[in-house]
Amino acid sequence: MVKNSSNNSGRGQRELRVKVKTARGRRLSSTLWLERQLNDPYVKRAQVEGYRGRAAYKILEIDDKYRFLIPGARVVDLGCAPGGWCQVAARRINALGERKSKKIGTVLGVDLQEVETIPGAEIYILDFMGDGADVQVKEWLNGEADVVMSDMAAASSGHKQTDHLRIISLCEAAAYFAFDVLAPGGTFVAKVLAGGAEGELQGLLKKKFTKVSNIKPPASRSNSSEKFVVATGFRGEAGQKL
Repeated sequence: MVKNSSNNSGRGQRELRVKVKTARGRRLSSTLWLERQLNDPYVKRAQVEGYRGRAAYKILEIDDKYRFLIPGARVVDLGCAPGGWCQVAARRINALGERKSKKIGTVLGVDLQEVETIPGAEIYILDFMGDGADVQVKEWLNGEADVVMSDMAAASSGHKQTDHLRIISLCEAAAYFAFDVLAPGGTFVAKVLAGGAEGELQGLLKKKFTKVSNIKPPASRSNSSEKFVVATGFRGEAGQKL
């Protein structure tokens, strides 16, 4: 059961906050998660603006700063479920051709599970770490990608250090995939967890790209250790020799 609470003291009225009563059979952690979701402004915005989750605002805010989702770009979204990042990319690269004076881009989302159709995006079931996945993606794109992005996170074990290592490993796999499919000058964006083990990944990316930055967008919860690495200016064959 949920209820609204408000405070009408002072001038004006504060925004209503939803409080969740603990239900029989539901753990306190689940109750707190539900209450956080119900009161999250990004969750509310996503519902109003038609995005499939609050994560859409992370890539929106990252792109607002680095501007890699440009009309005409070819974008690959790894582990794309539920599809919020694909939705943002499709709109920004003009995948639907709604802006007649701009180039039309391509969004290709891949995931291990089936994902509901997204206007302007091509969605495939694919293990990007499987043999030949890079070749298959370039065939679907009819060329190389301009952007490879990933908001993937490994399943939580409940052990902070283990989870950190798992997500760094997943990010490294995404990076090596990006090296195989990106066009020179391309961009790689991926989620990592702050914690110290990402130094080797950062060093690798600095060899392959002209600039590597880290950002924690406002949409990323303050109590989360997640951040995003943004590597721009892929060196292509020059980087392969390093």
